[in-house]
Amino acid sequence: MRRKGIGCGCLGCGGGTLLVLALLGAAAWFLVIQPARSFLASWQGAPAQTQTGTGTSGTTITPPPSSGTATTVNTATPLTKADVQKFVRIRRDVRGALGSSFTGLQTVWTDVQNGATPNILQVVNILREVGGSVGAARTAQNAALAREGMSAERYAAVRNDVNRALGVPSVDFAQAAAALQQGRLPDLNTTVQTADPQAQALVNPFKTELLTTAAVGLLGL
Repeated sequence: MRRKGIGCGCLGCGGGTLLVLALLGAAAWFLVIQPARSFLASWQGAPAQTQTGTGTSGTTITPPPSSGTATTVNTATPLTKADVQKFVRIRRDVRGALGSSFTGLQTVWTDVQNGATPNILQVVNILREVGGSVGAARTAQNAALAREGMSAERYAAVRNDVNRALGVPSVDFAQAAAALQQGRLPDLNTTVQTADPQAQALVNPFKTELLTTAAVGLLGL
């Protein structure tokens, strides 16, 4: 009498394989995709969609705007002293709204500054940790943008210039979350682009504070 191989139990070899795939799919949903969707829903101030039955909700959370638009704006409008001053004030409000969630974010950011590339597990852990406070941070950011008379597109452009001047990468976990919810591997490129000398001169007076709050940029804020 021959012994059945591994995975060839009562379900048969094919059934065992399907069971493993189903478990992997469920793990991917609950451990990766759902935290990403919940984060994006909080980021946009919308209620998170939940899984129904054996499939997933048909609603897709729209991802945050990519840095591509910001790059176009930045090319047309050079960085100014007023831009940097507004950016500093807005960042203060966002940092305050994140509260204790900023601590874990800062830890990952320190690793990035030291040359480490974040992995998907780190991204998901951060998305889960800040999910409850990112909505408040976004609300604070929107209020500060309105107060300072700055558009979200211009803010993103200024953020790119500031990051270059600080010598830090523009890693965006909000965009990573958008990729994960769509089943794609996120772009976690930590390459630092060369700063414009004029922009660097404008940022230098605020360098210490901006480096302290730079981790906020990981959330696309």
